[in-house]
This record gives sequence, C-alpha cells and structure tokens, in this order.
Amino acid sequence: MPSEGYHRRVSPFASGLACRCPRCGRGPLFSGFLQVAERCSDCGFDLQKADSGDGPAVFIIFIMGALVVPLALLVESAFAPPYWLHLVVWPPVILGGTLALLRPMKATLIALQFHHRASDSGTQDYD
Repeated sequence: MPSEGYHRRVSPFASGLACRCPRCGRGPLFSGFLQVAERCSDCGFDLQKADSGDGPAVFIIFIMGALVVPLALLVESAFAPPYWLHLVVWPPVILGGTLALLRPMKATLIALQFHHRASDSGTQDYD
C-alpha cells in the first residue's frame, strides 16, 4: 500500500544493485528487463521521469573491457589457443557479462540520480 510522505534514507548502491525503488528500497524498479516501472508498488513514488541515458552502457563497456582484454591476453600468452577458439569463447563471455551488469548498472545510476536530486535541467525536487 503506497504511503505518502515516505522519507527513508536508502543507500543508492544498495537499492541499485538490488534493482529496487531508489526512494524506499523495497518496491521493484523494473516492470520488464530494462523497462522502468511507472510507480513504486511499495511507496507510490513516480518513476516515470527516471532516465539513465547511455550511462550504463558506457560503464559496462569500460568494465567488460578492463576484465575481458587482460583475460584474453593471459589465455593467449599462457595457452596459445587457435584464433577460432577465441572467437568461440569470448563473445559469450562478453554477452553474458553485459546482460548480467545491465540491470543493476541502470538501477544504480537511477538511484544515484535520485540521491543527488539530478535531472536534465540541474536539480529536481523528488518529494
């Protein structure tokens, strides 16, 4: 049941990694894989204006690049497998890692925007 005037301090990282509402930390943030829900089912917070833009994709590119490139180089130098094996191994690793990180990264950026009251025009009143 939505409660009006709900003011509870929630860590943006805890709510983001759990993919929960940035305001209460309990209601689900997503209604689909990446579709943000219209409202929090627990506190009634309006989530329609939540937009993370391209930020999650950029961070995931950096994270996956920092992890996969050294691993691929390590495998190449230690085992010297044929190139076709690299083509079989690394694309699924990259795809799996990207899909695993996409939801929590998007939720964390939305929670950080809420926590710092950020919007396209500067700051925004979320209450």
